[in-house]
Amino acid sequence: MSSSTPPYERLHFVTNAPVTGLAVAERRVHAPEATLICVHGGLDRGGSFARLARRSTRFDVIAYDRRGYQGSRALGPASLDAHVSDLGALISREATHQPVILFGHSFGGVVTFGAALQHSSEVSLVVNYESPLPWVKFRPSSRPPLTNDASFEAEQFFRRVVSANAWERLSELERESRRLDGPALLADLSGLSAERVPYDLSALTTPASYVHGDGILAPYYRSLAQALQKLNPAIEVEEIEHAHHGAHLSSPDQLFALLSRRWNHVCTSV
Repeated sequence: MSSSTPPYERLHFVTNAPVTGLAVAERRVHAPEATLICVHGGLDRGGSFARLARRSTRFDVIAYDRRGYQGSRALGPASLDAHVSDLGALISREATHQPVILFGHSFGGVVTFGAALQHSSEVSLVVNYESPLPWVKFRPSSRPPLTNDASFEAEQFFRRVVSANAWERLSELERESRRLDGPALLADLSGLSAERVPYDLSALTTPASYVHGDGILAPYYRSLAQALQKLNPAIEVEEIEHAHHGAHLSSPDQLFALLSRRWNHVCTSV
């Protein structure tokens, strides 16, 4: 980029969200090829995609706090259907002027798959990273049954998924912020089970990729990927080396490279 070219804006929250009360952030670039909409997982927030957004020079990037989380906390915890509806509103707005790519991290990928099924004519590509799909492949867990104590469950989830040391390093204000997201987390976790099939992934026609890292849970994700491809052979599978669950934070370069490759493939397949 030349010195005379304005720098790309950072991911920042805007006021023109298509859903009242939904905290939406965006980063617009010069001559975008598509809009990349990022959907976060449990106990996360849209701002965690800032590192990925900075690298996404080919795409406008939109990220948002899902209902019940952070800036969208006032909307309260929501069902999967409500999350899909919110994402659908963002998709429909962006699809009026350019192609749409969806990236879902963890539970966010459950949302993006659902939205891609409902908006197949408006979504050009969906890429999900380590998304839980228990009705496709159940993962046994030693985690105790969920309680009704949302603050407790938020802390335990953070300690389990991120680390106990990371929790201890948070300020008390940051810990309280995570605890306040506990009700939304409980809604996410309680809404997923091996018994409930929220939608039929065999009906997905949008180009899609399921991505996972090579961390401690890699054997499970490999078996899930195999089950997913058996269900829908059109879903591509890719494993990222040296990537863990929080890849959008720790491996943004690898993720953007993967998104670019998949977008190139979509463009050359048209």
